[in-house]
Amino acid sequence: MTKNTYFSLIIIALTIYSIRLMPFLFLRKPITNRWFKSFLHYVPYVTLAVMTFPAILTATHNVWAGAAALAAGLAAAWFSGDLFVVAITCCVVSFAVGLF
Repeated sequence: MTKNTYFSLIIIALTIYSIRLMPFLFLRKPITNRWFKSFLHYVPYVTLAVMTFPAILTATHNVWAGAAALAAGLAAAWFSGDLFVVAITCCVVSFAVGLF
């Protein structure tokens, strides 16, 4: 390994360690602010959505098939809520739109 590789690994390790250390240093009391608590509550959902949304659209060669599967999946999740039903609905719609 070169010096740049070791330097990059050290920077990555320090970044990850500092991110994990910050809450212990600055948040010694329980969080009482309602807005900040609700903000922290939605961070995992937003992160998952941001990572998943582009993958849904680019999962097939046809962007319209991904968009149709996304719309059908949102509708199935809204009305059913069952993960299996949503997954099957998205697969069937993506396949059907991809045929055309």
